[in-house]
Amino acid sequence: MPVLYLCAVNLNQLEKIKVGIVNYLNTRPLLYGIEQAPVIRSIELIRDYPAHIASFLLEGSIDLGLVPVAILPRLKEYHIVTDYCIGSDGPVASVCLFSDVPIEEVKEVLLDYQSRTSVALAKLLLRDYWKVSPKLSDTHADYRSRIKGNTAGLVIGDRSFEQRKVSPFIYDLGEAWKNFTGLPFVFAAWVCNKKLDEKFIEDFNAANREGVRNISKILQGNDYPLFDLNKYYNSYISYNLDDRKRKGLQKFLELKEGIVEKQSL
Repeated sequence: MPVLYLCAVNLNQLEKIKVGIVNYLNTRPLLYGIEQAPVIRSIELIRDYPAHIASFLLEGSIDLGLVPVAILPRLKEYHIVTDYCIGSDGPVASVCLFSDVPIEEVKEVLLDYQSRTSVALAKLLLRDYWKVSPKLSDTHADYRSRIKGNTAGLVIGDRSFEQRKVSPFIYDLGEAWKNFTGLPFVFAAWVCNKKLDEKFIEDFNAANREGVRNISKILQGNDYPLFDLNKYYNSYISYNLDDRKRKGLQKFLELKEGIVEKQSL
């Protein structure tokens, strides 16, 4: 009997869908909805920063992830599921280039290691929107102390709110993209690397919807001294993955591929 009991537990664990999600303020509404819904019983949640979640999906160690959309061309198979994303239709507030000097005086840009999409977007905008060509440097640890003089830095997520108190020049990538293309931007979407059960997707989508509908509950008792979270959730982050955002996503993937091809020559 004990052996049969242990096998049953392991089987139950194997049946759970591994879902990767980012540990940022902007994912709280989606996470709240998932954790409050019955679908949570079908899920094993893996929490990390965007680039790691992307790697997990690429290697197949998770089934579904809220991943930077720049990885889509690298997946052998992918399906964008749910009507929700991490997007913006103008300024996003938490994905910005920071510097001590105007963008045209920047000689080097430190690229945030936590998100492939934000890095690709920054490269695209530097070349095609701001039309500057500073040195681009990858990072692997906290680099914000190096943002000074003619060295700028791309900082994403919650750390960007801290950097807003330090850097005099702030270039919002969501705002720049909207000015450049007239379209909203999708930073991350729910993507699976294989077809999942339709009932699960329906329930997971409903959980996301309830989370977005209950932002007021998330704000209760969540004082955040660095930024107005009410404005952040309701005016900066745009969660609905509508047709215009899908057009913006497609436009980004097209322009991103052009940059990769030219850089490889």
